[in-house]
Amino acid sequence: MDAILSYVQSQQTALISTLKEMVECESPSDDVGAVNRFVDLLAAQASDLGKIKTFPGGRFARHLQIDFALPGRKKSGQVLVLGHSDTVWPLGTLKNMPFRQADGRLWGPGVLDMKAGLAFFLYAMRALRELDIPVKRKVVLQVNSDEETGSESSRPLTEKEARRSLAVLVLEPGTGLAGKLKTARKGVGRYEVTVRGIAAHAGVDFQAGASAIVELARQIERIASFTNLKKGITVNPGVVYGGTRSNVIAERAGAEIDVRVAKLRDFIALDKKFRSLRPTDRRCAIQVQGGLNRPPMEPNPGSRKLFAIAKRLAAELGVKLEQSSTGGGSDGNFTAALGVPTLDGLGAVGEGAHAWNECILIERMADRTALLAKLVAEL
Repeated sequence: MDAILSYVQSQQTALISTLKEMVECESPSDDVGAVNRFVDLLAAQASDLGKIKTFPGGRFARHLQIDFALPGRKKSGQVLVLGHSDTVWPLGTLKNMPFRQADGRLWGPGVLDMKAGLAFFLYAMRALRELDIPVKRKVVLQVNSDEETGSESSRPLTEKEARRSLAVLVLEPGTGLAGKLKTARKGVGRYEVTVRGIAAHAGVDFQAGASAIVELARQIERIASFTNLKKGITVNPGVVYGGTRSNVIAERAGAEIDVRVAKLRDFIALDKKFRSLRPTDRRCAIQVQGGLNRPPMEPNPGSRKLFAIAKRLAAELGVKLEQSSTGGGSDGNFTAALGVPTLDGLGAVGEGAHAWNECILIERMADRTALLAKLVAEL
């Protein structure tokens, strides 16, 4: 049996215990105190593995970096590993969704996305140290506190570290119960379209009014037509608001719209369409705000090479590794857009991210952890 895999299997009980601590330390993005408590917990769990530092997160919690002390005399270049400390689950979720082990799985809020990935990486680095396996590169784990809300505060730090790195590994969960790695992600954008009309009494002075709601409805139909499934472009008006009372012609209405694009060039054309929106009722005015939050992670020679290495190493563990693309974004979108070879989806195998059935497969914990260790040693 592979020595790293054997070591990780011997540590599985401890790994589950570490992950339990992580999941039971709830960390919703919008609760700075809660996320900071998780950051402190993670720092304590990794205190024996290297140098730990934190960075201010502005209106978010602190971002964490761990510079690992690993075997190997001379190290040239850097490998950046990305994770996040925040989850989508509000405080108190554990009452109805406790951490538990059942049916060959571990369940709980944030267990898949992405506290298992963090736990796996700590144990992967322990494996390299305990087995005295030399590493050629400096290894830095960056754990961002605002990934689930768009990485507003952490993006500059991520891009700074990526520019000095030879490769980036992302600890987001794999795709599906096969645990496919992610070599492509759609870019993610958000727009807010606001319409200003003219208020009037709906019964007494109907013709004097210009309904912002009616105008917005017409615009939404046009906006929805921007979707082009063949090109991987989706446009979703997800939130609509407007008006004050049913007997008042609405003076204001608006919509919040999610957009996803597979290629950056397609976003440029899509953005022009949003900016060219014009009212059908000339008494109304339209304002468009927003744009691209995360650029697409488009496959490139560097990411293809990384996947080929991972596939070969996984085969040594008896695992057939596949690749995938996804409509969701991660901090890997930023690093890939800089041209840095990026491999995503290296975290846990499971299902139910952001859902009440969030869980990971226990039988896939060891091989994923071993793969992380072997990748770091290979790079």
